[in-house]
Amino acid sequence: MSIKITEECINCGACESECPNNAIYEGGIKWRMSDGTSLKRKNIKLLIDPNLFHEPKENDFYFIVEEKCTECVDFYDEPQCVSICPVNCCIPNTLESKEELLQKKIFLHENSSLR
Repeated sequence: MSIKITEECINCGACESECPNNAIYEGGIKWRMSDGTSLKRKNIKLLIDPNLFHEPKENDFYFIVEEKCTECVDFYDEPQCVSICPVNCCIPNTLESKEELLQKKIFLHENSSLR
């Protein structure tokens, strides 16, 4: 499952630098699928340009882009945002299997997987 940041977030930013997928953004910041991934370098046709900016999912506190969250599968043993958050506001959100999370990680980071 992907992780969600609740409105209890104190905007400390501790989680942002811990995310291996660059899926965490400060409130009010536009995001791209290509940020911190290899999507911009992939030689594939995507339905949406990975360099396209998207509107922030939250304006008042940090947020996690569900499409990029892999719960740190294949990077760490546990989601780093959950372990680093001082107020425990990073919580499970959408149910995804470990295999689905791994496939998402491969899609985001491994150039050879979709050629």
